[in-house]
Amino acid sequence: MPRVSSKVPGVQGCAVERTLSLIEGKWKIIVLYKLLKGTLRFNELRRLMPLVTQRMLTHQLRELEADGLIIRTVYAQVPPRVEYSLSARGRSLEPVLMAMKEWGDTNLSSQGAQAA
Repeated sequence: MPRVSSKVPGVQGCAVERTLSLIEGKWKIIVLYKLLKGTLRFNELRRLMPLVTQRMLTHQLRELEADGLIIRTVYAQVPPRVEYSLSARGRSLEPVLMAMKEWGDTNLSSQGAQAA
């Protein structure tokens, strides 16, 4: 069952707070965005996100899986193969992720960053 709780025990919070509790973390949004293009293996994600450590990526992937946003598929072969893809729940975040990308493209250009 996906975890949907606020960081403060006993506090449910509004829908925005509950949503943010699922996707908070430095790398979760980026992982979800990268998986919009399709299924990826762990090392493919690492190559696409060179600043994340292996430990942190593993932690973020586990939380995303526990929250029902991604699907982890393990293939019984040697060497082991593990693939990650968006679940239907994770895919439902696509409009949000694309809106964030568009906002960044518009508001965080090099010219816009200098003005801030």
